[in-house]
Amino acid sequence: MTVETHIAARSSGIVAALVHGLETEFGRGAGEALARRFLDAEEVDFCWDARVRERWLGAFEGAELDGIELDRVAVLGVLDRRWFVAGIIVDGEGQAQGMIARRAFGGRRAAERAFANAR
Repeated sequence: MTVETHIAARSSGIVAALVHGLETEFGRGAGEALARRFLDAEEVDFCWDARVRERWLGAFEGAELDGIELDRVAVLGVLDRRWFVAGIIVDGEGQAQGMIARRAFGGRRAAERAFANAR
């Protein structure tokens, strides 16, 4: 059984807000370069926060985080104006703990097809 959840579209301004905050702190021109570094370093959290839909895929077998059971969740999202589908490892508190895979797509339709087929 899979459970699918639709999430309010809060992801559209994530990268813009990050760039703006970094430019405010470090000056114009530095924001974009620093934002790329933040996105790379915190990719799992950004993908989790940028999701617009999620679907539970099942338990994450073979690994526990300090005795905590983990789940596999497929997410559909948009980050930096690019649609993606990712497999995220989530703990019982709903916090992302890791990412299995991530694919970027040129448009929403292709991403939705991949999301529907995620296993």
